[in-house]
Amino acid sequence: MRLQEFWSRMHEQFGSMRAESVARDHVLAAIGGRTAVEAIEAGVPVRKVWLAICEEYDVPPKKR
Repeated sequence: MRLQEFWSRMHEQFGSMRAESVARDHVLAAIGGRTAVEAIEAGVPVRKVWLAICEEYDVPPKKR
């Protein structure tokens, strides 16, 4: 998954304003107790970050 696709899915799932907040403010245990943005900047694969968000927010499987 590319970063552009990650942001596209985030905006589709959460809306523009909430997507930014989820990515920058919500700490996810599944990616080392970091926010999505911190994890991506630290080199965690974008797909792994997306899947952690999907688990945390119960995103339906067909949208993952």
